[in-house]
Amino acid sequence: MTGFYQNIKRREGDLFLIAGPCVIESKDHAMMMAREISHVASRLDIPFVFKASYDKANRSSARSFRGLGMKEGLSVLRQIKDEVGAPVITDIHETHQADEAARVADVLQIPAFLCRQTDLLQAAAATGRAVNVKKGQFLAPLEVRNIIEKIEAAGNRQIMITERGTSFGYNNLVVDMRAFPMMRQFGYPVVFDATHSLQLPGGLGDATGGQSEYVGHLARASVACGVDGLFMEVHDNPPTALSDAATQFALDKLEPLLETLLKIHQLVSLNKQKAG
Repeated sequence: MTGFYQNIKRREGDLFLIAGPCVIESKDHAMMMAREISHVASRLDIPFVFKASYDKANRSSARSFRGLGMKEGLSVLRQIKDEVGAPVITDIHETHQADEAARVADVLQIPAFLCRQTDLLQAAAATGRAVNVKKGQFLAPLEVRNIIEKIEAAGNRQIMITERGTSFGYNNLVVDMRAFPMMRQFGYPVVFDATHSLQLPGGLGDATGGQSEYVGHLARASVACGVDGLFMEVHDNPPTALSDAATQFALDKLEPLLETLLKIHQLVSLNKQKAG
């Protein structure tokens, strides 16, 4: 286990956390969120990666806030790395973004709707950075094998796969808990996106709705199913968030939830040891 994995998994078997606001709303807000979540992670001794997007290229409406842009957004992420000391992850949407983003980000994230784009996957892989792929809402879990093979073909084995729900009728997603053991059989960390999985895509007409009141339920279930990490969009005041306001998790609720998740993770790990 090298590079990025050494940063986030100090001990083999640790549950790790990827968390932060959906989009970089401002430098001050991103810095504040990174510090606050880092403090929570430090108190609980949970490996932490800060997430935020410099550009949300897949917003429902052309009028929606997309972020600060690549240049300014990467500058903010670099400052978070330097001052907070947390590794960072951010999305890329086009092949030409990979090298520039990799100069800052420890992990390049492939958005769900782009998860089959061979050129994008291999451009991210070629940077040598870890690659987190959001499983598309249109894919069955076992189809992830093809995504993994594309990244491996580019010489990169620092891979994570993130489950974020599957399309289920109009404006709804559902999480199939069978997906976690199915995807873990490929030998790479599996992460659960506990907030995007509760979106109601396009449910508000020109914006995405959501059911954030169920974040804790699905997060607990996913850890019980043996996931390696949790991905959560976290905000100090979700109703005012400039993106994904309906599903972002409240900062003041994060620590109590993580305490519970760590207890579940410890129990699952203990049972694995007894069974193994």
